[in-house]
Amino acid sequence: MPPALYADLIADLRPLVAELGEHPERFQTWDAHMELAAAGGLVVLKTKRAKGVVDSLFWGRAPGSTENKQLPEATAFAAIDRFLGLGAHLALADALPEGTVLDEAFPHCAVRFSYRKKGAPKARSLSMIFIGLNDEAEALAYAERPASTLPLVTSRPLVGAKLHEWR
Repeated sequence: MPPALYADLIADLRPLVAELGEHPERFQTWDAHMELAAAGGLVVLKTKRAKGVVDSLFWGRAPGSTENKQLPEATAFAAIDRFLGLGAHLALADALPEGTVLDEAFPHCAVRFSYRKKGAPKARSLSMIFIGLNDEAEALAYAERPASTLPLVTSRPLVGAKLHEWR
């Protein structure tokens, strides 16, 4: 079965993440945890607002380094935005099987994001692991690699115990 592509979900997620970074006052509550691994480096964006209190942490690790360093908020949001701006995205259907390592040649991002905008009738949440690729052709070729043992989403919407599309 061919893998599911996520252009529509990413088109929804990208402006929400940008809005959270630029206009957090538009959100009543949020809990965002995004871990981006790209080119051997790591960027982590963690921010939460609950009961009017905001708690945020932005950090990263340079390629080839083992030392974590705090990042400016704008840098973390910009890195996530660049990833979401890639031409195609695949998603894992489940947690990685024991011992599986993602290919460092392709950026991947674990996204756990829940929020409620001011005046919205309910909260929304998303929990997924995305792999970013340049375009649809590269995404399909990636999924068809003989060595690929990743559990990729082939049927949407993804609704699992830990990973799920918007709900």
